[in-house]
Amino acid sequence: MLDHIGLLVSDYAKSRRFFESALGPLGYKVVMEFAGSTAGLGAEGKPDFWISGGDPVAQVHVAFASPDRTTVDAFYKAALAAGGRDNGAPGTRPEYHANYYGAFVYDPDGNNIEAVCHQPG
Repeated sequence: MLDHIGLLVSDYAKSRRFFESALGPLGYKVVMEFAGSTAGLGAEGKPDFWISGGDPVAQVHVAFASPDRTTVDAFYKAALAAGGRDNGAPGTRPEYHANYYGAFVYDPDGNNIEAVCHQPG
């Protein structure tokens, strides 16, 4: 079980704005911030997703659990409005399993950020 994950981002301010907006529908907000270059975002007061200004060396994939499909849709719209780039519109992905419903966007550094719901439609 993961406790938290961190990403290096090339433009801290831009990425902070992006993730605050994109993850807002999932209940995420900045919970902690250090020296204006590291932020811990989370839901219900627990920072489990961290970003820090730096030099990203490789892109990663991060998937956030969504309680329902409507929230996956809201994540996708918010992420695109915040400057994310499409990497897969909301929809079922039966190649993963029958109830897999996800949406994928690239963040400002090209990381593949996903919201996914595993509940039936």
